[in-house]
Amino acid sequence: MRLLLRVLAPLLGLVLAVVGLAIVVETVTLWVAPDSSPLVVPWPAWQAAAEGLTWQSGAVRGTAIAVGVVGLFVLVLGLVARRHDVYLADPVPEVTVTTSPRSLARAVGHEVRSHSDVVSASVVASAKKITVKASTLDPAEAVREDVRARVDTMLVRLPLARRPRVSVSVTTTQGVK
Repeated sequence: MRLLLRVLAPLLGLVLAVVGLAIVVETVTLWVAPDSSPLVVPWPAWQAAAEGLTWQSGAVRGTAIAVGVVGLFVLVLGLVARRHDVYLADPVPEVTVTTSPRSLARAVGHEVRSHSDVVSASVVASAKKITVKASTLDPAEAVREDVRARVDTMLVRLPLARRPRVSVSVTTTQGVK
């Protein structure tokens, strides 16, 4: 989601800059050479079309609805794209300590992959839940309990303010012979 904001913000900025530049160019052209105006944007035709519009016109209402929907979309996108930090226990009342979900997932993934029976693992973490998917060559149930115990032990060592739920799934893969 943050990637979408990183792309959307410069595009909106670029559109506003182009509109601003067009207004400046048209204004300067009107001041310097009133006979050659308009230069790029057909302002007189737009003005003639706008003079016939009222607040009850379908075009005005449609434009208002479209602008409202786009504004609501950008607002919701900005609210959803906030940072989802994982809070750690505060060492002193004046200090707030956080980590990113990616860092927590890396730490848990490193711990899971260090298990001798785990061939591969992927971890997704948030402040509320950690999901571990691991592969092994051994029976999955035996390794699942060991991986779960390792993750629980690691989470006890971390100074998390709130302990997330842990979901562990282990699949048995066929080894190369």
